[in-house]
Amino acid sequence: MDVDIWAWVGETQQQLSEAGNVGLAMALGDLPAQAYEGRYPQLDVMAPAIAQQAEALELPWLEFYARYWHLVGRIGDRAQGAVAIDDAQQLLAFAEREDVRDCPSTPAAVEALAVAWANTDGPGYAAQRLELLGRHLDGLSPERPAFVGLVTQYVSALTDAGRADEAVAYAESAVERLRIAGHEASWDLGAESARALLAAGRAEDALDALQAASGLKADDPVAKEHRDGVRRALILASLGRMSESVDALPDLDVVGDHPRVFVEWSRAVSLLAPSGKITNTWQLGRVLRQWIDYFGMMGGYRARVELALVAGDLAVGRQGVWQARLLADLAESGAAELRETEGLAERVAALRAAADATSEPEAPGPVAERVAYFDAADGFNADPEKWVGWLAPLSGEDLEATRRHTTTLGFLGYPAAGADIYWKLLVDGGGIASADADDVAYLTTLLVEARQDERLEQMAAMLPHALQHLTLARLHSARERWAETVEAAEHAVAAGAGIEARRLLAGAAQQLDQNARAAQVLAEVMDELTEEDVWRMVVMATSAEDWDTVRKGAAKIGMPIKSTEGPIEEEMGLIRVILPGPDGGQRQVLSIRTGPATARLALPQPRGMEYNAGDLVVFDPQLLEPVPEDPKEQQNFVPPFAAVRVLRPGGYTSYFFDGAAPSEEDWAEFTEVMAERGWPMWVYSDENYTVTHPTSGERLPGVYGWVAVPPSVSPSEVDALLDDATERWVHPLAWLDLAREIDVEVERHERIVKEYGL
Repeated sequence: MDVDIWAWVGETQQQLSEAGNVGLAMALGDLPAQAYEGRYPQLDVMAPAIAQQAEALELPWLEFYARYWHLVGRIGDRAQGAVAIDDAQQLLAFAEREDVRDCPSTPAAVEALAVAWANTDGPGYAAQRLELLGRHLDGLSPERPAFVGLVTQYVSALTDAGRADEAVAYAESAVERLRIAGHEASWDLGAESARALLAAGRAEDALDALQAASGLKADDPVAKEHRDGVRRALILASLGRMSESVDALPDLDVVGDHPRVFVEWSRAVSLLAPSGKITNTWQLGRVLRQWIDYFGMMGGYRARVELALVAGDLAVGRQGVWQARLLADLAESGAAELRETEGLAERVAALRAAADATSEPEAPGPVAERVAYFDAADGFNADPEKWVGWLAPLSGEDLEATRRHTTTLGFLGYPAAGADIYWKLLVDGGGIASADADDVAYLTTLLVEARQDERLEQMAAMLPHALQHLTLARLHSARERWAETVEAAEHAVAAGAGIEARRLLAGAAQQLDQNARAAQVLAEVMDELTEEDVWRMVVMATSAEDWDTVRKGAAKIGMPIKSTEGPIEEEMGLIRVILPGPDGGQRQVLSIRTGPATARLALPQPRGMEYNAGDLVVFDPQLLEPVPEDPKEQQNFVPPFAAVRVLRPGGYTSYFFDGAAPSEEDWAEFTEVMAERGWPMWVYSDENYTVTHPTSGERLPGVYGWVAVPPSVSPSEVDALLDDATERWVHPLAWLDLAREIDVEVERHERIVKEYGL
């Protein structure tokens, strides 16, 4: 994105702050980091909020900025394909609006659409990508920041079109044009050149190109290291330099969160596996199956097929014949979603032939005894892939074998295959109405995981009343249809379906903010509840301020409560309450625990936050971090808990202060004055924060923070106290926002801010 946009970002941050939108202003400059660092929950919340605010403020450049970074977070590391195409097309249309087109960063929308098409089906969209990119590259100067990104995508499109030699020549020409213009290429262009060289059969040159690019800046600096490692490992493996390839290949726990490199990493592994330099295990097969499903959901159709073929080859290498055949079927069906399928039919046929030519691993015993062998197997070391093959001859005929076989299929990522077998035995066999509840639960889980909702509803209609509604409640809960879950679970509870029905009902009611109802559903069967159930009930009852039920729950788990009626307000020590931050992240707020699931926030928060010191919050009593084993560390450990909701606001108002730090004696006196009045105060600056001496220009230690006051205290009282408490300080403290609010000595505070560079 063009650096000229950052001036607009800074100006708009100021505008948002002055308009009282402190949270959005704080988040604005953080969007690129959220996209690159994988903080997607934050990005998915904040980017649309900023875009909406930009639209309201009639700042189309800023709206483009927010929408662009949100899209980058989706099509970059997350590699979303078809699900992002419409948004990419809309962004490009927005960039072409009269009031937006002059923004120097609008070519980024062209690049984004090209990436979304490539993620969906690179070869299939190659012609469209070349046409779109070529149109915008025509006459574009290499001095423009957009040049390198568009060229990189053009090289990628040429490679995907099967024109690797042209891609190499085009990249070399672009690099030369950049050199003449006094600019460098990017790592991304160098890496794409290396991919083109590898596709052209010039692996040694590809390695040289990647090495030459290693010192260049990347568009996504956070991802550069693992992306470089994956591509380097693939090239080295192609050259037969297996030991070097293994050394370069990032571990699975590194790449597992980066879908953009899934296919290349898997290709590298498939080349390394036959050499014995890397272990080809069932765990690897399970991970690849999860990746295949990911691309199925994200519309990464080409990646889905490629991964299925690679995973199939690896399965053959493990003698996983049944899995290789299923993956061949998946690749064949997935090819129907591609726009370009040249060579795929032959690859699928080759995989099937390899599977047919591979012998199954030798079974541990006779067919009739395999269920017993399965049950006796070491659950830690047993290979579930092998057991799927060994149990297959019995599955669909013998109920015990079917249970183990189909649930293992589901565990390995093939719930649809397991559901088909179970369905044939229980439903087509006519025994579903009288089936054991566990079998219904197993089949329900498989159908839910396979997303076969209509089939599940069909099965439910054949079940007895209680089990029918319990099954529907399970389905609705899995799909987060909370009202439907409540309705179905209520029928199940009334029909005596048991504790699971109550858990489903309580959980769905809580999601609908019906906490009193949710707590009561569990309280009615207190003797049947586990400790986890009791804590859930306590949280729900606390949210509903049903203190009698909270006390009953506390007694059940052995937590003493001094009071016997009314709200629970006790001091139970310090905790950290984890709350949502204005940038979509999290904030830890030191708090005083007042009950089993309540705490009062002790630290003042900046203006514009949805919570502040003095607020009473409900928290989930499940620890977010384990208690340290070291006794010394335990003494300083303040347990963290996730906030659920603000139960009762304290009504406190925060005021910001900033300036040069006073002497230790003056600061101690200042904090004592605040404490005497019960005004929470907290310093947010650290030891690195400095301000400028107004005359000498030297750097002075600085201090800034917030003080919160209860609703009974007027802004004028706060101003008067701050004035009195700091009047003898060598350097003055500023509280400009408060001064403006009451229109007292505004010019003095503005002068302090300016002179000290606050």
